[in-house]
Amino acid sequence: MSDQSSPKYIFITGGVTSSLGKGIVAASLGMLLKARGYKVTIQKLDPYINIDPGTLNPYEHGECYVTEDGAETDLDLGHYERFLNSPTSKDNNITTGKIYQTVINKERRGDFLGKTVQVIPHITNEIKRRIKILGKKGDFDIIITEIGGTVGDIESLPYIESVRQLRWELGYQNSIVVHLTLIPYLAASGELKTKPSQHSVRQLMEYGVQTNFLVCRTECSISKEVRSKLALFCNLNIDNVIESIDLPTIYEVPLYLQNQNFDALALKELGLSTDKKPDLKQWNDFLDKYKNPKSNVEIALVGKYVSLQDSYKSIVEALIHAGSTLETKVNIRWIYSGDLTYENISDHLKGVEGVIIAPGFGDRAIEGKIVACQYARINKIPVFGICLGMQIAVIEYARNVLGYKDADSVEFNLQTSAPVICLMEEQKNVSNKGGTMRLGAWACKLKKGSIAEKIYNAQNIEERHRHRYELNSEYISEFESHGLEAIGTNPDTGLVEVIQVKDHPFFIGVQYHPEYKSTVASPHPLFLALVKASQNYQINKVKNATRKQI
Repeated sequence: MSDQSSPKYIFITGGVTSSLGKGIVAASLGMLLKARGYKVTIQKLDPYINIDPGTLNPYEHGECYVTEDGAETDLDLGHYERFLNSPTSKDNNITTGKIYQTVINKERRGDFLGKTVQVIPHITNEIKRRIKILGKKGDFDIIITEIGGTVGDIESLPYIESVRQLRWELGYQNSIVVHLTLIPYLAASGELKTKPSQHSVRQLMEYGVQTNFLVCRTECSISKEVRSKLALFCNLNIDNVIESIDLPTIYEVPLYLQNQNFDALALKELGLSTDKKPDLKQWNDFLDKYKNPKSNVEIALVGKYVSLQDSYKSIVEALIHAGSTLETKVNIRWIYSGDLTYENISDHLKGVEGVIIAPGFGDRAIEGKIVACQYARINKIPVFGICLGMQIAVIEYARNVLGYKDADSVEFNLQTSAPVICLMEEQKNVSNKGGTMRLGAWACKLKKGSIAEKIYNAQNIEERHRHRYELNSEYISEFESHGLEAIGTNPDTGLVEVIQVKDHPFFIGVQYHPEYKSTVASPHPLFLALVKASQNYQINKVKNATRKQI
């Protein structure tokens, strides 16, 4: 689209409070610019000192998202991929931990020739280098950089300073700043208050950064008077004050922003052409189906971290993508596996048309997952096990079909006499936890004629992984002789990637994470298959109920 020699940069900062949705604004703007024909990518700068979110509890940080090249990253990268329908990489997520680790390693090698190592220029130089890595690849016209945290946070200061320096180095016509802020509504006085946003912008200016746009997160529509006030106090044109009101779904945000010409105004500030209008037909079709479903199904998500639904963000979005494609509303029944017992399982799963056994780590609440898996298998409810969920299905089958009563994973019980799930060979000498699992895209060959091959319409696939344990190959022949088949394996290692239970309408387990590859434009085939199986289960349930009445 562009004949420019180097990419333009859009920096997105936040003010007043965290969790305003910088990631959604970044993804929405990126999608709109891509729909105009520009090559766009988005990166996230995280101020925490962890090297990556791989060792963070999901309750702390939500889902850990995995890229094709095996980076454990922030969940916002999932939004970027789902909106842009293009993969990210390890260069799209930078943490303070990575920055300091690199600088300290350089200091230890003597790279700084005895100089005192300081935040400025050494840390800021490394931040700038990381920001510009994607630009040096020459693959993008526009790079959107989201800075985590809030203006005023101590840990965010080096990033803001790096933006100040970069804007001067790149040339102000080659970058813009978008500041996302909160406009609180005070019910007692019936007013939208602009003062917090004014202070946030002023603080940003004190750091030497003038914002080009103010995106206002609000519960109520912003009047022209309020916009004018914000523009006046924040040194902005009134058109550059953008409203971001609460919407029923995040997928409406791009259209809401586009109705205010946000994408066109941003391109104008960057000196780029606005001649080509955005092609939003596919996005509108998706939204229309999502908002006007012709049917609905209920799928139970049985997991350990259900009290923070962001822990399973990609699974939730994958169900939305599949449901919209099939014009079906997917209602999720969130079930904490620690609550499940053989005595109450029928109450918890009563009425559902499908069950997802969710991924996770550790031995807490594992028995409840096994109970749920057995109930769904026996009652022919569609089952989809993801990563640990596949391993749970294997353990349940070993205990209740093969007869190994203490069958288990060595992750949970080193003393089990039937270790049907064992530690991968390459993991046995690993001591560090961070970044050492089997990560990223790996090949899988599906068994010819299997349900998985039919679902994918392919025999050779690649999917993203995040695990240390695998199905113990010593038990495979015994499983298969009793009706649990290995229908997908890694062609190089023989590791079992996909299982199915015969004589069941839909019982599939996968060792990988298919949810990471589902996007608005390309819903994942396994989630499409699960929703379709749940629809069929619902139809048959109604038919059987009708027969009983007759």
